[in-house]
Amino acid sequence: MSVTVHLDKPHTHFTNLDFLSGKVVLHLPSEAAVGGIQVKLEGESRTRLSGPRHPHHESDKRRAESEVHKILYKVVSVFPTPAVFQASSPGTSYTFAAGKYEYPFHFKFPFNNACSMQNSMLTNLNISGLKVEVARDTHRHVKKTLPPSLSGFPGMADIKYYVKATVVRPQFYKENIRGIAPLNFLPIEPPRTGNPSEETYARRQHQFSKTSNTSKTKSLFQKVSNASLRDLASEPPRLSADARLPNPSILTCNEPIPLRVLVKKLSESSETIFLQMLQIELVAYTHIIAHDLKRTESGSWVIMSRSNMGIPLGRGSDPVESEWTVDPSMWNRTPLPNSVAPSFETCNISRTYEIEIRVGLSHGSVGNVKPQLIVLPLRMPVKVYSGITPPQALLDAMNLPGQAKPTDNSSRPDQSAETSDRPPIPPRPAAPPMPANLEDPYEEAPPSYEDAMAENLSPVDGPRREYNPPDASSARTTVETGADVKSPVQPGKESEPSTPYSNHEANTSVESFDMLPSTPPESQSGSPPTSPVARQQSILKTTRTAPPEDLPPRYSVAQGQYQAPQNTSIQRPPRAEFRAMNLGVPNRKPVPRSPSSRS
Repeated sequence: MSVTVHLDKPHTHFTNLDFLSGKVVLHLPSEAAVGGIQVKLEGESRTRLSGPRHPHHESDKRRAESEVHKILYKVVSVFPTPAVFQASSPGTSYTFAAGKYEYPFHFKFPFNNACSMQNSMLTNLNISGLKVEVARDTHRHVKKTLPPSLSGFPGMADIKYYVKATVVRPQFYKENIRGIAPLNFLPIEPPRTGNPSEETYARRQHQFSKTSNTSKTKSLFQKVSNASLRDLASEPPRLSADARLPNPSILTCNEPIPLRVLVKKLSESSETIFLQMLQIELVAYTHIIAHDLKRTESGSWVIMSRSNMGIPLGRGSDPVESEWTVDPSMWNRTPLPNSVAPSFETCNISRTYEIEIRVGLSHGSVGNVKPQLIVLPLRMPVKVYSGITPPQALLDAMNLPGQAKPTDNSSRPDQSAETSDRPPIPPRPAAPPMPANLEDPYEEAPPSYEDAMAENLSPVDGPRREYNPPDASSARTTVETGADVKSPVQPGKESEPSTPYSNHEANTSVESFDMLPSTPPESQSGSPPTSPVARQQSILKTTRTAPPEDLPPRYSVAQGQYQAPQNTSIQRPPRAEFRAMNLGVPNRKPVPRSPSSRS
């Protein structure tokens, strides 16, 4: 006996409001008894983290916590039909003759997730090697748009969607037959708001240092050239670099980055500014929660990287406050990789992004560029949208006046019409303050207006973006395919910047993060712990060394802190093999019947 699931229109990925239809094919080589056939459309968000068993005591004993959320669960019974099921008694089995049977099914993807308060034992069961683990139920739920399919963190976090067909066997000693067809899901993006004429920007200012000619000692009567005297007398150029994005800062899957890079002249100088290197990198932060354990994994995609360009920006005779725009053709033809997932938040997994632009500048004259190179890193938080726009009918329905959510003030009686003849209310004892961190702040939310309208709306009729999340391989990698490995984020702890220059004052720069024109700056609450304003030096970022794979990571409880275990063992060079020393005396064998042989 075997069962398979066949989809009528297998897309590269599905989205909200899509219809999912297919058929269940049951093959019976011989006669068999069947209690029923069910088809389920399911989505799971599963995490697993390990941490110390006693957080406040130093111990090598560790514990593993698993958290599973059934974010999508729809069931349809294809056999028996509802009429047959109601006419039959409970526990009735049906005998099928040998052959092939097909049963069609039909589903529609909703808008929001719908976590169940209590999972089944089979859902919470996790078999890791020879160890069987059972995840504890949690009451922390987030009701938002269905998250995208996510993989690339084997054994730690994943989000899966699939269609499962189950053939129920009436005999308790026979296992049910199941067939699973995995799906790839990419959600509809939220409505875009903001003013297209506004821009969000990250800015860093810098002033080059004076070049001192100390490499060669001049004699007393040697004539100093006018150029050397001019270099020593004039102040080095001062400039600023800007990275600008439309407000709000939104990137779209499979589309180029709408970025502008500008360099501005801030001081009077006759030297020309040269663009030597430019790198654009998208950094992803995946926040993983498993009950009281938290962890943040980071990975990055290098969108473009060029060096040794030597492109002059304007001329040395340009006035102060001149702005030079870097040619956007270097990056506006390169779309985001199709493995980049949109920003999302669900009960135990969330994804945020930052974009980092490194601008390498030098100064001098054409044909005589000074060797001093400074790299200005500009970092700003961004959101990544799927590019699948919601239907216009849904947007129109959400903008109706009658669909506005009531505020807290509307539910209270209007006291402005009350007269002042009433005596004042005597003071009452204040209620005890509520704790700041509640254990279960989420409640079961009612069906949203989007879910109520989902059954009456047609599927999205528009372009579909490519989305291919990396397959979860057996290799112990914690970043997605094509991503650069970065060390886990440690909130509150910043790495020491390594600068290749000896003059620290020359490398000092000031960075600002704001929005154009005069609008409040964008909130960085969703930004990972390393904020752009916290960096005080313009540095040439070097590659970080990944931690050794043979050492398991350690986690702190409910803090998200990652501390790699320190290897205190001292590596000693291998000892050379023992070799007999040749002293020039031949080896003598004992003579038979000699005193030496008897002893």
